[in-house]
Amino acid sequence: MRAVLIDAVRSQPEVREVERPSAPDGGVVVQVRATGMCRSDWHAWAGHDDIAFPHVPGHELAGVVSEVGAGVTRWAVGNRVTVPFVCGCGRCAWCRSGNAQVCPDQQQPGFTHWGSFAQYVALHAADTNLVAVPETVDFTTAASLGCRFATAYRALVGRVGLAAGEWVTVVGAGGVGLSAVMIAHALGARVIAVDRNPDALAVAADLGADHTLLADGHVPAAVAELTDGGSDVAVDAVGSEQTCADAVRSLRRRGRHVQIGLLPPVDGLPRVPMDRVIAWELDILGSHGMAAADYPGMMALIQDGSLAPQRLVGRTIGLEEAAAALPGYDRATAAGMTIVEPQR
Repeated sequence: MRAVLIDAVRSQPEVREVERPSAPDGGVVVQVRATGMCRSDWHAWAGHDDIAFPHVPGHELAGVVSEVGAGVTRWAVGNRVTVPFVCGCGRCAWCRSGNAQVCPDQQQPGFTHWGSFAQYVALHAADTNLVAVPETVDFTTAASLGCRFATAYRALVGRVGLAAGEWVTVVGAGGVGLSAVMIAHALGARVIAVDRNPDALAVAADLGADHTLLADGHVPAAVAELTDGGSDVAVDAVGSEQTCADAVRSLRRRGRHVQIGLLPPVDGLPRVPMDRVIAWELDILGSHGMAAADYPGMMALIQDGSLAPQRLVGRTIGLEEAAAALPGYDRATAAGMTIVEPQR
């Protein structure tokens, strides 16, 4: 099969012919019809994750089951499926309780094993992790759910319990940030979107943001003025010390912050404004994807039109373009999600 291969940290990815995977026991092989390019893929390329090289990235995917391993009972060749980017083991207490996203023995395509920037990908514990894709949902839309959209949905619904009428500040209007804007608007919240890119802010406004702010060093003060004291909920959808601090300092007293963007270490650990967290009794929450068990509620909102993740897709590319684009993805200015079609 053809796949995007990375030979070493920060080396130029290349499209090559590699051996097609076989289905593991309890798992499947999926023919990848669409897969998202995400900032997390860039983190893996940049050496911020413990990756074994050579490596195939890619963790947001949708496609068709092409091979079924021993022990799989719920899935068959030809099924249309997607999968969370965290795949639980299916055996532990967390998986049994529906919280596979924090499974201690988790697998992550594109991180713990070869991923979906390829024509085929192997997935583990299929009966726990696969999600059926209805015929009414296309593969591009389904692929956009696996990391950014599902993470944003669970962060706002499952972690901070966003309520109608609350103010939410979303720092970062990339794929996950725009997902958060759309979801928060659908939940009836009042949304402030923050980004350095005016084009991304225009998309955020189109998706329902009530206000947009350029990331100019004065975000907390601007949010406090717009909201009469600060936001009820803040989201860091980028993952840097500055964006995390802007989000936390944008909160009103007793507000809730949820960290979605990966926050790589700086001098050992990233710095968070804990003085404000303590003095104002702020809640700091992490959100690490969403288990397959939680997908039905989100998928129902997509099917009835309440949520339209396909509106977040900015462009569709092939494997060669993906290989060229990955090293510079942290500096990308294109608004919306990039979807890769490996079968091109």
